[in-house]
Amino acid sequence: MSYPPATSSSEGAARILSGLLEARTGQILSEARAWRMETALRPLLKIHGLSDIDDLAARLLGKGAPDLERDVVDALLNNESSFFRDLQIFDMIHRQILPAIQAKRQDRLLRIWSAGCSTGQEAYSLAIRLRNDADRWHGWRIEILATDISGTAIKQARSGIFSQMDAQRGLAVGDLIKWFEPMGDNWRASPELRRMVQFRQDNLFDAHAPSGAYDLLLCRNVLLYFTPQRRKTVLALLARHAHDHSVLLLGAGETVIGQGDDFTAHPEFRGGYIRQAALPHGAIGRLSRAG
Repeated sequence: MSYPPATSSSEGAARILSGLLEARTGQILSEARAWRMETALRPLLKIHGLSDIDDLAARLLGKGAPDLERDVVDALLNNESSFFRDLQIFDMIHRQILPAIQAKRQDRLLRIWSAGCSTGQEAYSLAIRLRNDADRWHGWRIEILATDISGTAIKQARSGIFSQMDAQRGLAVGDLIKWFEPMGDNWRASPELRRMVQFRQDNLFDAHAPSGAYDLLLCRNVLLYFTPQRRKTVLALLARHAHDHSVLLLGAGETVIGQGDDFTAHPEFRGGYIRQAALPHGAIGRLSRAG
């Protein structure tokens, strides 16, 4: 790829690195993340024998270094995640959304897509809830697809291995004992849990992993890193993989308002969204007045 011209000092290097991230993932570095850039890249600098991000930028500007570019992008991605993040969302999924989906699916097939899954905690949290409610889902086929652009994150997610600190973040002790096995100082998701989730590395701007329509789509804390135009592109992709009864969930600080016409507020589930085309004629006006 071509890089923007560097000015002097680390400011130019930072622009080169943030430009690489945007070109590869569509993500814009926030001021807070840009400030932590060198900290995030420090392990990579050590591995490659580089003193600072100026050296790193110079290496990238030299001969082609696709592996180094990939590693830089992985290091700059925000892979912050935790089990049952925003617990009220998982309670709504469990108590309201999944029962509503179950009542409408005559083929006894449940399909879920966790887009921007990071290291897998969201997908495993969904799997845990479904397995804890196994009687309700007896005889059902359950497909959970979890995708992320970071190959490093997907590799960890597939392994199902989490540190003690990760395991303690949001995971109830009963679920930890029931669904995870001790592995040295770490914990590993049980084979049964790992079999429930298909983890795939994929880019939301050139997606190949999703197929057909999903009943529940989660794309939480992903859109906030994109420009408005790229948000519209992602929402259009999600709409192509949604049907009339699908529910889309975004992060707490995200919305579809002003991001195109693909989704609108769900009439039943607070914080959820539905394909706008799925609403009956006149429902948009009713929703606006209700709000």
